[in-house]
Amino acid sequence: MDRTGAWFGCRDRHMRWMGAGLLVGLASLSSASCSPTASEIPEDAVVIGALLPFTGSESAVGRNLEQAMLLAVDDLNAAGGLDGRPFGIRSRDSHSSERRGFEQLLDLLYVDQVAYFVGPEENELAREIVRDVKELDVFQMQPGYAAPTIARSETRGGRMRLAPTSLDVGCALARLAVQEDVETVNSLAARDDYNATVSSAFSTQFALLGGRTLPSVTFTSGEQTYTKKIESTFAAHAERTLLAAYPATASTIVTEWTVSGRPGTWFLGPALRTDVLLANIPTGSLDGYFGVSPSLSLRSECDVTGVAEEKVDCATGNAAAFIDHFSRRWDGEPPLPAAHFYYDGVVLIAMGLVYAQATRGAVPLSGNELQKIVHELNRPDNEAASWRDMEAAMAKLRAGIPLRYVGAAAEYEFDEYGANIHHFMQRWTVEGGAFVDLSPVSVACNTDA
Repeated sequence: MDRTGAWFGCRDRHMRWMGAGLLVGLASLSSASCSPTASEIPEDAVVIGALLPFTGSESAVGRNLEQAMLLAVDDLNAAGGLDGRPFGIRSRDSHSSERRGFEQLLDLLYVDQVAYFVGPEENELAREIVRDVKELDVFQMQPGYAAPTIARSETRGGRMRLAPTSLDVGCALARLAVQEDVETVNSLAARDDYNATVSSAFSTQFALLGGRTLPSVTFTSGEQTYTKKIESTFAAHAERTLLAAYPATASTIVTEWTVSGRPGTWFLGPALRTDVLLANIPTGSLDGYFGVSPSLSLRSECDVTGVAEEKVDCATGNAAAFIDHFSRRWDGEPPLPAAHFYYDGVVLIAMGLVYAQATRGAVPLSGNELQKIVHELNRPDNEAASWRDMEAAMAKLRAGIPLRYVGAAAEYEFDEYGANIHHFMQRWTVEGGAFVDLSPVSVACNTDA
């Protein structure tokens, strides 16, 4: 694939976007992958690219997410790969930075020339690269919580989203508030796309469910202090306040809130379910507060009762099995919840390629074509294939049998645009400085708002 002309057009756009004082120069184009596993990729491998935060403010998650992808490759290759060709992961470092990460993302697309890639975690980066995904007609799998919403069909490029949308999150939080008999809510939310949208969805859905929303407050991440923002937020005297932010900023806010006497009561957004947050706030300061994050229970593991689907009981056997599988591979280290989706993202790509090879005689050269194949495989009426028996799944795909994927995080079914359909969010609380899972919450809300 010759991408030289497209690369220069993209580089010109990148230069204007970054500003002259922030250019890193053409020398970076020869930079190697940040991943220590890059040199281990076999020469004939089917390469899947990845942009992950190995350094910077989000560095705590990068290696864990890559480990999930490498585990998927191990399992796929043990099951025969793509007609004997192994799969491999080429990772680059986003540096947890919009500007530096975009440079690495360009290198994945125009230097490494990957045809399929996973990520990025950063919402702004994912939005910035949409144009290039279309122009190059590559395939992008988006497992991250903050990935942009996919709400339109495209004729070039293929994008698929695995984690719940901000509407799902807002709906679950609103239903949680109603279950807790809360009458008024507001938010303290970062101005980035993801957290702002979660805050808006929460307020909208809560109002549709009969609650009353009070004035909310927004802030820009990276400020030296948030004391005045905290004061303004709790001056509204809402019964619950949603903290919609990323962990680094949220830890500062929670610390300052604690010092100010802990006014009000929090709801916690999905990005805050991380030990990094708990390690950087006063001990016990968030004990007793509730939050939601993507449910890792399969839909078939859940029972829903009540007229308004207000009671959800789910088993966790599938997620527990994956945690054990991951921990055995990585010396006892458990996977982050997001890692389940990253594992599945790699497997979904591989399943599409294996099935296409079997039924069409060649792997798709178009990202748009691969998206359609993955979508078709995951129709509800197709036979199910579990991550637990990859060998059997790959054998059936090579025989041309379409299979829907029952993964480490979900039983996948995609809407017309390529977004995975979710039915539940996991409810949790903080006790003794640790996260404790509670019963899930349905996301059966009004989507026409």
